[in-house]
Amino acid sequence: MIYTQTIEKDIHTVQEDLRNKVKKFSFGILKEYAFKEILQGKGFPIEKEITVFEICNPSAAQAVLSKHPELSVYLPCRISVYEMDSKTIVSTIELEAIFNSFELEDALKTHMLSIFENLKKLIASLE
Repeated sequence: MIYTQTIEKDIHTVQEDLRNKVKKFSFGILKEYAFKEILQGKGFPIEKEITVFEICNPSAAQAVLSKHPELSVYLPCRISVYEMDSKTIVSTIELEAIFNSFELEDALKTHMLSIFENLKKLIASLE
């Protein structure tokens, strides 16, 4: 249940593009986790550069959390940018499958699925 896109740009360009484009798609970056540096600092080095961006659409978060606090485990949305076989990979949780597995009111489900569509458009814009 992972949505993945391969991007034909170097990882640093994709990371910077993501930082510059999130607002255009009604998201904001809450936090970035550079796992290579985090784990190195704790004495557990990894070779791959992996950055996870926590992003949020506040109105969508309010809409879903007001009625379904159990869905907080999926929020904020996370986008992972990493290198695999000399390519840059961008991944996120397949939110459509998750939201379809819950009994949500039709209007709320439609709203949340539109947010996921924006998330996919954001990822596609990184190509």
